[in-house]
Amino acid sequence: MRRHSAQLTHDPAVLPWLGANFWSRTGGPLMWRSYDPKTVREELAVLRDHGLNMTRSFFYWPDFHPEPDRIDEELCDRFRDFLDAHTEAGMGTVPTFIVGHMSGENWDPAWRGGRDLYEDVWLVGRQAWFVSQMTRRFKDHPAVTGWLITNEMPGYGRVYQVDPPSSDVVTAWAQFMCDAVRAAGGTQPVSLGDGAWGIEVTGRDNGFSLRETAAYVDFVGPHVYRSDTDRVRQHYRAAFECELAAVAGKPVVLEEFGLSTDTVSAANAAVYYRQTLHNSLLGGATGWMAWNNTDYDDLWDRSPYDHHPFEMHFGITDGTGRPKTPLLELDAFATVLAEVDFARCRRTDADAALVVPAFLERGYPYSRPADRPLIFTSLHQGYVAARAGDVPVGLAREADGLPQDVSLYLLPSTRQLTTRTRRALERRAEEGATVYLSFCSGEYPTTRGPWFHDLDGLFGVEHQLSYGVAEPIEDDVLEMTFTEDFGTVAAGETLSFPVAGNEDSRAWLPVVPAGARVVATDAHGRPALLCYERGAGRTVLATYPLEHMAARTARVNPEQTHRLYAALAAVAGVARPVSVDTPLVAADTLVREDGARFVWLVSQSEEEITVRPTADGALYEPGGDRRVVDVTLAPFGVRVLELR
Repeated sequence: MRRHSAQLTHDPAVLPWLGANFWSRTGGPLMWRSYDPKTVREELAVLRDHGLNMTRSFFYWPDFHPEPDRIDEELCDRFRDFLDAHTEAGMGTVPTFIVGHMSGENWDPAWRGGRDLYEDVWLVGRQAWFVSQMTRRFKDHPAVTGWLITNEMPGYGRVYQVDPPSSDVVTAWAQFMCDAVRAAGGTQPVSLGDGAWGIEVTGRDNGFSLRETAAYVDFVGPHVYRSDTDRVRQHYRAAFECELAAVAGKPVVLEEFGLSTDTVSAANAAVYYRQTLHNSLLGGATGWMAWNNTDYDDLWDRSPYDHHPFEMHFGITDGTGRPKTPLLELDAFATVLAEVDFARCRRTDADAALVVPAFLERGYPYSRPADRPLIFTSLHQGYVAARAGDVPVGLAREADGLPQDVSLYLLPSTRQLTTRTRRALERRAEEGATVYLSFCSGEYPTTRGPWFHDLDGLFGVEHQLSYGVAEPIEDDVLEMTFTEDFGTVAAGETLSFPVAGNEDSRAWLPVVPAGARVVATDAHGRPALLCYERGAGRTVLATYPLEHMAARTARVNPEQTHRLYAALAAVAGVARPVSVDTPLVAADTLVREDGARFVWLVSQSEEEITVRPTADGALYEPGGDRRVVDVTLAPFGVRVLELR
């Protein structure tokens, strides 16, 4: 299947986008009141000298739109100079219109009067008027390389979604705003700036639907700050959310990511940036904007920094303009993008699919929103395991129908499937594919067990569940011992998995084989993994919720699900162009328009590590003649090589 890696193409001089969200250190969100052209140029020069080619900029709404029918022209003149400074530096910028939320505080124009941002017709009209006015003023400036309608509107329009607006209302609002840009003559790419926090990515309905707004935007921009209990999962979080954000079929730009150096050491800030940049590239992102350009030590007594003091130190430069470790990582990343000519690259196709249940994004009657966090976390952990096993996967949305051109379907800890998908999986197995599912009982007591029909027929078993009763897992560690060779796992080997979950989900599935053969047993001699030959293919059932248990365990990765996924890939005949014999280094590939192939090796080891990759060709330094056999990676390091 084709993995999503769409790129913007409108302005080659500043593509791919690699930049920072920008507030000058002289004023933060209030920079336009005390605009300092000299300081701005100094700040841009530092960014440009470290490989960045663009910024995201902001019309602080209360200042630029002080009255319902008036734009502050003096501030517009300052913004025009700001654009000129970008042109002088050879950079572009993406202006953001409706900026009422920023860094832990919301600010309204004095005239808003509590009106609803989405449903009050007059206020929607004022927003559209402001968008069109600002577009007319700046659409022809060469520094403008795109537009964003808002900054994190879900945190401004209805704070934290206590009463979220309906998706039809939000979609209509989005249409009005994007149409205002186009009607005013804006030809650059436009998007919403909402953070891609809607139901298709997070499983939480905040009214912003990537599917429904796709008709009006040119790219999607995740904002990723969420934390985890496992460092490796954390390193793959932005990549996974970028994969999910591809549901819209638009280029994915990692519009905001970053960290406060009040909360992490300088060395670990560098690690997080390095891992997020490279893993999100491998996850389909084709643009990056760090949060943010500078620290704000001189603004300590102003909001939002007086009550959110850690917000002062999200900068990739310090309060004097000196580079911090994140900017050095961005600089190194820019070098890699240039070396491989990334604008002409795409991800290689995948022969394995990670299936995203429709229940993540669709509110079927009497289905429960409480199911969605389990779906998200199990998929996330499954994605991490696939990376550790060097199994190139694409995300397949059940809501869009299963792809027909993959050999392996992975359904990690999957409880809910539609009837159509259950039957499609059976058909694909009979046609030659391998279908893997790990049982999960769910995290609440209503309708425990599988929420799809005829698990027995699909997997060649007779389950022994009792109504309403979960079968508790007695052990603290699941030991899965293989009774026969299975792919890359030999008979007699034992894989160990952490056991976790609540009283509902810490449960296994008792089965009796009815056509399936037992491939592995647990410590009590019970079936733990079964394989059922179906036509030209097979189905594989794990009777334990492997991915869910790992997802609910802190500091667990790398755990041994990657061994199972690699074995499944071998059984299914999945192509793995490059693999490494340790889960501490993940391998994946990109292909350029001219046929050149590039290998990314990304280490999750805290120590220097040397590996000898297995590849369907020879590895070389990019553009050079020196062949590479053994590859040494620094702690949490990245190497990019050419595969010939």
